[in-house]
Amino acid sequence: MKTTENFFSARRHFLNTLVCIVLLSGMFAARPATAGDLGAEAEFFIRGMADTAIVRLTEVEISRDERKVRMHELMKEYFYVPGIAQWVLGRFWRQASEEERDEYMALFEDLMVESYVDRFASYSGETLSIVKTDVRNEKDAIVSSVLNRPEADAALHLDWRVRAHGDAYKVIDIMVEGVSMGQTQRSEFASAIKNNGGDISKFLTDLRERVTIASSGA
Repeated sequence: MKTTENFFSARRHFLNTLVCIVLLSGMFAARPATAGDLGAEAEFFIRGMADTAIVRLTEVEISRDERKVRMHELMKEYFYVPGIAQWVLGRFWRQASEEERDEYMALFEDLMVESYVDRFASYSGETLSIVKTDVRNEKDAIVSSVLNRPEADAALHLDWRVRAHGDAYKVIDIMVEGVSMGQTQRSEFASAIKNNGGDISKFLTDLRERVTIASSGA
């Protein structure tokens, strides 16, 4: 179905960007924020994702299954996956049963991992430059950056929404050239579900099929 295809196309674009970025920048940090240092800490956090990802995910000798395990761990460590997944599903979250919610959460993360785990086996020389950081409130900051891509004609502008979450930081959204990937996914999910007559179970079938295809390397 066209709506579902559009949803997966947008998702592929988002995840491709995410995977490239996670392989970039500086030193790892996951420290609690205070009112005075949220901006600096958020910027440090974004710079810090790369080292951990490179160490965990780019080892040539590890198996695909091991790489998948490590990527799941990285997603949980750096991204607020439950919150993102629930927000993206929007009002349909309230309609889903407990079992459907649990399956959706698992499929949401599985699709991310299965679709892009193989990209960590190579690195094409992208570099990330931090432009500025804007503190929005006592918990949120927007870290603006530019992704320099050797094989592309133009750099990509990326804004990371980072939230102080408990005793650490988590990414809750990425804006690509000013477009929120969370909002894009939310719209595509809604369209896909409506196209299935509002049936969450049919939407989950779409996700299961996609995960199966991705896991087979097709």
